[in-house]
Amino acid sequence: MHPLAQKLNETIQQNSPHVHEMLSGLGRLIYFPKEGILSQSAEAKAKAKTYNATIGTALENGKPMHLKVLQETLSAYEPKDLYEYAPPAGKPELRTVWRAKMISDNPSLEGKSFGNPIATNALTHGLSIVADLFVKSGDAVIIPDKNWENYELTFSIRRGAEMVYYPLYNEQNRFNDQGLKEAILAQKDKGKAVVVLNFPNNPTGYTPGAEEGRRIVEAIRAGAEAGINVVVVTDDAYFGLFFEESLHESLFGALANLHPRVLAVKVDGATKEEYVWGFRVGFITYANPNEAVLAALEQKTMGIIRATISSGPHPSQTFVLKALQSPDFAAQRAEKFAIMKGRANKVKAVLDSGKYAGAWDYYPFNSGYFMCLKLKTVDAEQLRLHLLDQYGVGTIALGETDLRVAFSCIEEDQVEHLYDLIYSGVKDLER
Repeated sequence: MHPLAQKLNETIQQNSPHVHEMLSGLGRLIYFPKEGILSQSAEAKAKAKTYNATIGTALENGKPMHLKVLQETLSAYEPKDLYEYAPPAGKPELRTVWRAKMISDNPSLEGKSFGNPIATNALTHGLSIVADLFVKSGDAVIIPDKNWENYELTFSIRRGAEMVYYPLYNEQNRFNDQGLKEAILAQKDKGKAVVVLNFPNNPTGYTPGAEEGRRIVEAIRAGAEAGINVVVVTDDAYFGLFFEESLHESLFGALANLHPRVLAVKVDGATKEEYVWGFRVGFITYANPNEAVLAALEQKTMGIIRATISSGPHPSQTFVLKALQSPDFAAQRAEKFAIMKGRANKVKAVLDSGKYAGAWDYYPFNSGYFMCLKLKTVDAEQLRLHLLDQYGVGTIALGETDLRVAFSCIEEDQVEHLYDLIYSGVKDLER
């Protein structure tokens, strides 16, 4: 084992032994090189006043070399904010601004001990980092039965995790905290569980209410008190898109510093929050009472980034930073939120009209991009194909009964027509 990795492990073990137990084999081996090219280049940047011959970029007239055809398109930005490599942990100013935004959006974080957000290549990359650092073969990764399919690729296929499922909804059509608790406690013999919480949920568009949120936290605490080390990840991809009475904060705030056996990890990003899907700017943030542990986890995360993508894209980090710093940012985001809320409300009004009685029920939804129909009479995959072939309508089939509809990409005045076509497709197949 490299001495730097050993030192990071010792720091974590001395200050938070349960977090040390959570690390995967790769998590223990990884480190960020302090004496390699990056560190020597950083030292030269500060001291090499005559010539700095360490930089792996090309310079011209003291600025990053660039093509005029590109800079003409990006003329609002200085070349230094576009063409140079971003640091592995991300643009420092962006990390600072995003942390301030996290606290503003989540008042429950005030006074909690958590690290500086580390920039990722969007949320999937953040989840992949969690998998690399904390999941070894056979570890239980606990997710609801209605989930984003990429979790299985990220945790099971890549890292060999055992996926453990519990029903998302209970008999009252609320979040099934008892099912979550039972799934965690079932890992007593393993002594470890990785829990992924995704609200607003993909595919159902459901976010728990305040009391449900409290019970989720208590389920995590119960696992820790039973002697289980719990890595709990809040996948906040659709954060902020809360249209009704529900939690309007990430559970990361309530989970931060909850128990010595609980490591809370927040994975979020500008992707959906700021409507910049193709920019691929996300963040991963750890909560722990000990600053040395937070610093060690940051070093290990940077090691994973260095070993995989080296660093995230600089231009998109610059674009997001400028947007967050703009005085018009809040108003413009509120305008888009209102459009999304209008679409969600329209979907609910159309579905509650009674005109589709007998064809489907729908799972509770109150947030995010999606909702799910529970078909009563036809197979979801058959309906999906029929809608494509006969009506030119695209939907997502999930299992035998569930059909996911993304209202995020449907104009409000098109919503009723969309569901009319889906209903027509059901009726066609019933004949």
